[in-house]
Amino acid sequence: MMQDPDRGPIVYEQPLSERIRTFLRLEFLFRRARYLLGQESPWASRLTFEVIIDVMAVLSRADLKKEVIKELERHSATLYALSRNPNVAQERLQEVRDEVHSMLQALHGCETAPGHELRYNELLNAVRQRSSIPAGTCDFDLPAFHYWLEQPGSQQRRDLNDWISTFGPFESSIGLCLRIVRESVAATREVASGGFYQRNLGSSTPCQMIRVALSRKFSLYPEISAGKQRFAIRFLRPGGTTSRPSQTDEDVEFDLLCCII
Repeated sequence: MMQDPDRGPIVYEQPLSERIRTFLRLEFLFRRARYLLGQESPWASRLTFEVIIDVMAVLSRADLKKEVIKELERHSATLYALSRNPNVAQERLQEVRDEVHSMLQALHGCETAPGHELRYNELLNAVRQRSSIPAGTCDFDLPAFHYWLEQPGSQQRRDLNDWISTFGPFESSIGLCLRIVRESVAATREVASGGFYQRNLGSSTPCQMIRVALSRKFSLYPEISAGKQRFAIRFLRPGGTTSRPSQTDEDVEFDLLCCII
């Protein structure tokens, strides 16, 4: 069955570095948290707790503050080089350079890692310790959590906003890094012959992310696999609940962005 094409294409993204992969995961978590904060119910508060715990888990795996600073400094150098190109829209370029500079100042001004103070939050730690157990945060397991969930919704949202705001500069910086990567190149129209497309990657500038925009008129989705030298895209037809997905034998038109900044 054809889908409604008026809603715009579906965009699929494939990160090609561990740094961008981590940034995308954190972006997903922050977006989920922002959505849930708009919902007033104990169940939404529970889910927001889970998001905060997931963010803390991702941040604990590496010095991501240093990684974000490195990425912003790399973008700063690239944007400076572009400022010498007369064919680049200088006003827009300067706006982005100012954003990068502002984010770098904010991160350098943070004396501790993002969310550092949350490590000493007794309620968050209690929920985190039980969250790996199926239904481990039931009311009888965590009466303190049950008490907090019974407080007015305005108080719950205030607490959750305060906790999430500790990631503020970090969240904004990751969002800026990903926006620069996504907007670094214009889309090209491509055709996957028999549902398959392959391209070599240039060695001079590493590709950060592959983006595929596919019209909703196709009842297909792309499976992207990539290495250092090339990437391939197979367009698959969903198999439903009883069979495996299969590659289409049709030619598929799609928009491709190889983000190489």
